[in-house]
Amino acid sequence: MYNKVCGYTLDNEQMKIVLDESKYIIVVAGAGSGKTLTILGKINYLINHKKIKNDEILCISFTKKSSDNLKYKIQKEFNIDIPVYTFHKLALEILKENNIEFEITQSDMLDNIIHEFIYITVSNNEKYMKLILKYFNVKYKNKNQYLKYLDNNYSKILLFERLISTFLHYFKCNGYILEDFNKIIKRSRKNILRYFKEKILLTISLNIYLIYEKYLEENKEIDFDDMIIMASDIVCKNGLKNKYKYIIIDEYQDTSYIRFKLIENIINKTNASLMVVGDDFQSIYSFTGCDLSLFLNFKKYFKTAKIMKIQNTYRNSNELINIAGNFIMRNNNQIKKNLKSNKHLEYPIRLVYYKNIKDIFKKLILKIYEDNKDKKILVLGRNNNDINMVIDNKYFKLKNNNLIYKENENIKIEYLTIHKSKGLESDNVIMINLEDNYLSLPNKIKENKILKYVTLNYEKFKFAEERRLFYVGLTRTKNYVYLLIPYKNESIFVNEIKKFYKNKIKVENI
Repeated sequence: MYNKVCGYTLDNEQMKIVLDESKYIIVVAGAGSGKTLTILGKINYLINHKKIKNDEILCISFTKKSSDNLKYKIQKEFNIDIPVYTFHKLALEILKENNIEFEITQSDMLDNIIHEFIYITVSNNEKYMKLILKYFNVKYKNKNQYLKYLDNNYSKILLFERLISTFLHYFKCNGYILEDFNKIIKRSRKNILRYFKEKILLTISLNIYLIYEKYLEENKEIDFDDMIIMASDIVCKNGLKNKYKYIIIDEYQDTSYIRFKLIENIINKTNASLMVVGDDFQSIYSFTGCDLSLFLNFKKYFKTAKIMKIQNTYRNSNELINIAGNFIMRNNNQIKKNLKSNKHLEYPIRLVYYKNIKDIFKKLILKIYEDNKDKKILVLGRNNNDINMVIDNKYFKLKNNNLIYKENENIKIEYLTIHKSKGLESDNVIMINLEDNYLSLPNKIKENKILKYVTLNYEKFKFAEERRLFYVGLTRTKNYVYLLIPYKNESIFVNEIKKFYKNKIKVENI
C-alpha cells in the first residue's frame, strides 16, 4: 500500500525509511536517488497508517521553489493540503501569530552597504582608506590614488566585498552578537602571521555591521536571519499554535545554526518526531550561513537518532556516479556512500578543449542537438555572468534563463549557475568557466581562514565546498556532461579528473 508513489515503486532502502518509526531519523541521500519520493511515501504512511492529521505534520524545504514543488506533489498524489514551508515562511507565520509587525529589508541590502562603504563612505575618511589599501599591501598617498586603485582592481575588490558579506552572514546565522567581535579579535591575535590582515578585515566588518544594524533599526526593518532568531525566541517563550507531531525537513544539509535552534525549540515545545533528509555531497550554500556540521554531526544533537541511507541513483549512469562519488569522497569528512545505478553509459564525462571558446561552444551546441534533437541542454556556470564567456549577439540571445540560438530556435537550451541548478536535471549538460582563476571553479574566496572564527566547524579540506559544487554540476545530467576547458590554465578539478579517471573520460573533438 505504501510502496508506490507517483507511479514509481519505492526501492528497499526507501521503504525501510518510510516504515521506520524511530523518534529521530537522518536520511543520507545520493544525487538523483528519489529523496522526494521517499518524503511523499513517509507522509502517506503517517497520514494513512499512523493517523496523524494534516496540520500535525510540519514540512520544511530550503527554497521557495522546492517547497512549492513538494506541496504540489503532495496535493497531486494524495489529494491532501499540507503547507510546506521554507524556514523564512515558517518564521514569518510565527511572528504574525504573535502580532509582531515589521518590514523585511531587501535581500541585497547588506551587500549594497558593503559596496557603498568601500567606494563612498570611507572616501572622506583617511583612516579607513589607509586600512583598506594596507590590506592589499598598498601604501596610501591620497584620495585619488585610493579611488583609482578601486577602479583598477575590480576583481580584488569584489572578492574583498564578498568575503566581508560571507563573514557577516556567518556571524549572524551562527548566533553571534556585537560583543563577540572583541572575542574574535582576541582569538585572531594568536596567529601573528595573519593578524594584521585579519584585524583590518575584522575592523572593516565591524563598522559595516554597525552601519547595517543601525539602518535596520532606523527603518524598522529586519532581515531574514533576524526573522528566524525572533521566531525561535517566541517559540521558546510562548510555544506554538500548531501542536506538531512530526517534522520533515528536506535539504537539511543546507541548514544553519539559527534554523536548527528554531526546530529544536519547536521539538522541545511539541515533543514532535523528526526526519531530516539531505545529501552532504550537495551542501553548497555556506555563503548564506549554512553549516554542514549540523548534518554531519546530527547524532551529537539528537543522540538516539537513526542514520539511514538511500544510495540508488535513477538519474546518472553508474559510470558517472563512480567518478563523481569518488571525487567528492576524497574529502574524508564527507559521509561515505555506496552510490550505484542500473543505468550504464560509456564515457559520460567528455572534455572539450578550446582556443576560441565562443566558436567551440556554438559547434558543441549543434553537435549535441544533431545527436539528440528532442533532448534539452543545460549550460552551467559558476557565476551569473559566466554565460557571456560563450555567447555573442550574432548567434545567441539570452531571455530569462533560456538561451536562444538564432539560427535554430528549436534547440532547447537553458543557462543556470550551478547553485540554481541544484535539484534539477537535464538530458545533457555543458559546464563552463573551468579555468584556474579567482572567480572560476573552484572559486578561491571561501578559503580565507577568517571564516573559521564564525563557523561551528571550519572545513580544513581545501576547496571543500567548491568540490561539492563541481559534484552538483556533474550530476545534473541524465546522459553526458561536457566540460568546456581552455588549452592552458585549466581548472585544478579538471586536472584531478584527468589524473585519477583518465581511462573513464573522453576528449571530444569538435
